[in-house]
Amino acid sequence: MEYATVLCPKLVLYKNEPAGLQWLIGSPFLPPLTIVSTLKCIHTDSSSSPDYTRESEELQTLLLKGFHVIGALIVANSNDEKNAGEAITAARRLRKLLSVESEKLDNQETIGAVAGGDVRFFVSKSESSTSFECVDVLYEDDPEKYVWERGCLLRCELPLKLPIYYPVNKPSDSESILQRAIEAAVAKFKDPKAAYMVETISKASSELPQPVIIRGVDLDFDTDLSNVKLLGESGHDSDAKFLPCSHFCLESKKGSPEYSAEHADRIQVSILLNSSEKSQKTTAPVAEYFPALEEARSLVVDFKLEVLCYAAKGLPLMHAVSKLIIPGLVDQFNLVGKTVLPNLLGQHPQLHPYHFNPPGVLHPITVIYELNYGETEMKQVEVRKSLHLRLGLPCDRPLLRIANALDFSGVRSDPTRKGTALLKDVHMGIPSSGVSGGSVSLVQGSYEYCHYLQDGFNDSGWGCAYRSLQTIISWFRLQHYTSIDVPLHREIQQSLVEIGDKDPSFIGSREWIGAIELSFVLDKLLGVSCKVMNFRSGAELPEKCRELALHFENQGTPIMIGGGVLAYTLLGVDYNDASGDCAFLILDPHYTGNDEHKKIVNGGWCGWKKAVDSKGKSFFLHDKFYNLLLPQRPNMV
Repeated sequence: MEYATVLCPKLVLYKNEPAGLQWLIGSPFLPPLTIVSTLKCIHTDSSSSPDYTRESEELQTLLLKGFHVIGALIVANSNDEKNAGEAITAARRLRKLLSVESEKLDNQETIGAVAGGDVRFFVSKSESSTSFECVDVLYEDDPEKYVWERGCLLRCELPLKLPIYYPVNKPSDSESILQRAIEAAVAKFKDPKAAYMVETISKASSELPQPVIIRGVDLDFDTDLSNVKLLGESGHDSDAKFLPCSHFCLESKKGSPEYSAEHADRIQVSILLNSSEKSQKTTAPVAEYFPALEEARSLVVDFKLEVLCYAAKGLPLMHAVSKLIIPGLVDQFNLVGKTVLPNLLGQHPQLHPYHFNPPGVLHPITVIYELNYGETEMKQVEVRKSLHLRLGLPCDRPLLRIANALDFSGVRSDPTRKGTALLKDVHMGIPSSGVSGGSVSLVQGSYEYCHYLQDGFNDSGWGCAYRSLQTIISWFRLQHYTSIDVPLHREIQQSLVEIGDKDPSFIGSREWIGAIELSFVLDKLLGVSCKVMNFRSGAELPEKCRELALHFENQGTPIMIGGGVLAYTLLGVDYNDASGDCAFLILDPHYTGNDEHKKIVNGGWCGWKKAVDSKGKSFFLHDKFYNLLLPQRPNMV
């Protein structure tokens, strides 16, 4: 019996929402009826039906070439065949708008899924068929491996400058002139003189395959991949165009590769145009002069195109260029041109494509942002909110900001302070806490380990709370809630003076600070609010383990532990609700050695601490008070 393979864990997330529609995404390089992801339909017309035109325009560039719509899912009160038929009809309409070969869609199967309590899948065998049948479903255990063991990423970056000349007395003609310039530029992709250089995106190595030049590619813009024959590893040919993409795939040759878009094999395609090739005879340089019939002005329009595509590793490079890269460039070129045209003579948009691989989505998506707007401006915020809604992402976390974009340069760094490269996430790989039957709740995301004597600054004996604050701010920076540098001790002191909490003499001193001062600094520098928990004795902390666990599960931020004794950073708790047994994952800022992970862990500077250890010794002193600072995650995209 035929069955549908589901890779995405998000397929059933909308069952509890009001009735709605999701597009089911598959790939021609994966077995038929394989659902890789879902994208929510977010545009509707006056009758609450999908606005297919707006949906197709957005999905045209949002979806990487190599992925396409294979069906739709309707969230409804019942999962009957009537709803399945509506889902299939909707998917067919959208697919025709997205495809330039709509006449070739007739033999493609279409999935109609209905989520009404449980999820049922139906399949229509052809575009013209009015009947469909129910199919079983198989949920893949390792979806990342399923996608990326078979495929790789292709990337092409193409900056263009289009000079245009328009008559002064007819400025409206500038739009049609630019449109013709775009069409002329697109035509050059099919120029027989065009060549395509293919190489791997990796660091220099003698083991890397040499770049190859592909000429004579059949650029008919036919994106139909149904009849393309994939090549095996042995399918190499002396002609570069018949080499498979696997020729440039290196990760698959290593043992136990990590499967994800971030670690996928990446291939770079560059477009070259040799204007002097096959010249009939040797000639001197020639300048052509075209006299203007009327007064004209010149305008240069910048385009920054960058497409990302998904391809099977066995796809011949010739087809990778002609059926993925070039159509992707054309679609992006046309979209950017259409956006620029209305304000061509004013402050036209500064558009730039970015590629993201948000959590829970198996493949990257491409987003074109307007750089005239800052990321915190409402217009840009609304764009990201719309994207979060379509992708099923939480609307309280900045997952699609530019800093989160995939980096193909291999040189981007994101330090939390200038000139530093501190250890990150030192708790990873820490042995078990020893709590029998406990449930572990940990910090979410990355942070940097800040401790005594870093930055060549001697704060031993008084700077532990400052270092804990730096670790917390590094967490907010690495999660892209802020772009400020992590402040140094003096800058922290300056902030407290500016808000009136301290006298000017405090700057440059070695005075301790506590949880309350940390909350003031976080509010001033980041706009982050904090919750403070007060304890009269260290013996009271285990009683609040359940509350601390909820903080890590819901907020996920590091916690500062201060009070009448030394300051620490809390990264997690292990708590047995039945027995009350618990342990605390402590990051100790009092460490004074080198940033060596093994030395830090083996020395206990980052590790689990039981409230009372096996020798009866208490980690939290019973005769001292404690304040815990719980930073709250900002609600933002």
